[in-house]
Amino acid sequence: MQINIRKAAAADQSVVMDIIVRTNFFRAVEFDIAREVFEDAILLNPGCNYQSYVAEIESKVVGWVCFGETPCTIGTYDIYWIAVDPDYQKQHIGSQLLTFAEKEIASQKGRLSVIETSGSEKYKSTQQFYIKNGYHQAACVDDFYAPADPKLIFTKVIG
Repeated sequence: MQINIRKAAAADQSVVMDIIVRTNFFRAVEFDIAREVFEDAILLNPGCNYQSYVAEIESKVVGWVCFGETPCTIGTYDIYWIAVDPDYQKQHIGSQLLTFAEKEIASQKGRLSVIETSGSEKYKSTQQFYIKNGYHQAACVDDFYAPADPKLIFTKVIG
């Protein structure tokens, strides 16, 4: 299966938002944040450092990654969002999006990639995905998202 990764365009927004909703991983408040980040990246708003890309198969958008340089750092980048259409999961699309983001980060003189996620049981597969792709858990902030829902911070040295 041939996957093409390209810069996201405004026309991709509804499909990307639909993917985010259908993953069943995000709360309603997070949909608004995803929409805002997507729009900022597309519009290249002043001061915006978000970079947004989609994965497509036969011209159908099946995944999204958004990353950017972390403010007030030298060469540290956050991977803010990564989502794959549930109908296309388990086909290594997420890994390809993550690898693509890491290569882009390296090309921009990035040295460290940081990903934050929930430590809840629901996110075990997400946590394993990051570990499988070479990330290690660097920190845990207890009760961050909600009581008994910690924030896990994963990092990977790039380059």
